Amino acid sequence: MAKDKAASVNRRNDIISAAIDVFAEIGYYRATTAQVAERAQISQPYIFRFFKTKEALLLTAIEVSWTRVIDSFRIVVETATPDQLESDLIEAYDKILESHKSEILLQMQAQTIREEVIRQAMQKGISDVRAMVLEAFTFAGIAEPLKRTMIFLAIGMLCNVSNALDMPELKER
Repeated sequence: MAKDKAASVNRRNDIISAAIDVFAEIGYYRATTAQVAERAQISQPYIFRFFKTKEALLLTAIEVSWTRVIDSFRIVVETATPDQLESDLIEAYDKILESHKSEILLQMQAQTIREEVIRQAMQKGISDVRAMVLEAFTFAGIAEPLKRTMIFLAIGMLCNVSNALDMPELKER
């Protein structure tokens, strides 16, 4: 029984990973659950065993992408010295951009989706990141923590554009 549950969790994760890739590559509206199923190497009906709708799958994919950012930032906040905090957060985000590009592309696309539930998921994700960074900057004694948080988030968005458009010069410091 435990083996079946583990296999089920793995299949669910496979579906989410496939959805992230498919949604990031061709967009949520053009993507089909059949394409996600093909990428995950499962049958299309099997997706609906885990997710009632394509929108529910998208919401989970968005949640996974924000969780990765939050978890990475949390490690930095818990371990970085105040003078290294911002540079370590930037490095952590750069690693996410390199290793999970599809997740960031998914977030970029999801920002433009007008369905309220998707907007709320994106608002929650960015609000959680903002709150974590602001709290960390404040606790570290960084001058003007609100302004520095805004600049940090803006630079992160510029990094997203840089990666999406393959324009590394946008990230030059």
